[in-house]
Amino acid sequence: MTGIPTLVTERLRLRAPRVEDFEPYAAFYASNRSIWEDGPFDRARAWRDFAASAGLWALRGYGAWSIEDRETGAYLGEAGLFHPAHYPQAELGWMVVPEAEGRGIAHEAALAARDWAWHQAGLTRLVNYIDHGNVRSIRLAERLGAVRDDTLPLPEGENCLAFRQPLPPQADRRRA
Repeated sequence: MTGIPTLVTERLRLRAPRVEDFEPYAAFYASNRSIWEDGPFDRARAWRDFAASAGLWALRGYGAWSIEDRETGAYLGEAGLFHPAHYPQAELGWMVVPEAEGRGIAHEAALAARDWAWHQAGLTRLVNYIDHGNVRSIRLAERLGAVRDDTLPLPEGENCLAFRQPLPPQADRRRA
């Protein structure tokens, strides 16, 4: 895919999704680890979600990046901005494969994606929609500075919690 920026962090490269990323993506969604992401589900559904996520770049000018280990080139998951038609606003989201869990990969990737959303895409409002039982993602959202906000509209047809990400630093200065 062209037109998708590459973001580089200390350990990671956030890059355009590639067809070869699909196999580890599909394996994640076939496993019970995907329960917090509406899974598990079959390869056909995984492909539709994978392609739809990549397609957001063409439709909205932002979307999800594949997370790649800079040292090994291994696919570690995805992070970025999700905004399908039934979402009332852009969500900062993430998922990592089992090998990446517990290493701070989702945090590092989410910080890079959020910074890009603020400073390159010009977004100032980001949320997290998280399943009630997904304690690890709730903790990560809070670590990123998000606050649970029960007044935020939820995605149509979904029963989840909404967290409001903090405003970009320049927006905080304007309010001071």
